[in-house]
Amino acid sequence: MIKLGLIGKNIEYSFSRKYFTEKFQNESIEGSYVNFDCADEKDLAKLLKEQKDCLGFNVTIPYKQDVMPLLDELNKHASSIGAINTIKRLPSGKLKGFNTDYIGFRKSLKPFLTRQTHTNALILGTGGASKAIAYALELEDISFKFVSRNPKKGQLSYDEINGAILAKHTLVINTTPLGTYPNVTDCPKIPYRLLTRGHLLYDLVYNPEETQFLKNGKLHGAVISNGYEMLKLQAEAAWTIWN
Repeated sequence: MIKLGLIGKNIEYSFSRKYFTEKFQNESIEGSYVNFDCADEKDLAKLLKEQKDCLGFNVTIPYKQDVMPLLDELNKHASSIGAINTIKRLPSGKLKGFNTDYIGFRKSLKPFLTRQTHTNALILGTGGASKAIAYALELEDISFKFVSRNPKKGQLSYDEINGAILAKHTLVINTTPLGTYPNVTDCPKIPYRLLTRGHLLYDLVYNPEETQFLKNGKLHGAVISNGYEMLKLQAEAAWTIWN
């Protein structure tokens, strides 16, 4: 029997457990998928040592970077990205980290790129998820700028986003948790009134289906997409790694 799990904090709402539980039922796979809610990094380290019967784990906020030093090996893509969302227990018992977020995002973005030309992007947020998004954009030859509340060199602050920047950067990706249920009225502070039909707004948040960020974009004619398709694709990529 396969045992898998999700590592994160306050993850009762999570997509992964429901997705894999239904997958096991639909495909007659003997398996279980458990949520491992870790309060801090000590909990995280303890969990990895104790759950030796787990074939693998998904990793979500806030541990996509914190978990890396606790692993024995990293896949080359995960190493380049600097964040992981999938762990596989090797036959030796060692733990190897992977990143399937970039796979899910890249595949889910491609249908939009065939219809429109987006050569410059704004990535809202600088957490672990943003790193995978940046990696996928590099593979698609799309230039990007990070936007942060506390910008480092080369990054933009939210206050700096103006008409000229939005005219150039027609792809805007929210990698922050802003707008996630139950805080559904929250959204990144960008000048939505300057958006046009030529913009594509992509939100990694999937609950609710249409976040305030996406609603604001839709109001001004932008094409919108939430993160649900990305989640399904990254989950299937993780399943391939485990098997």
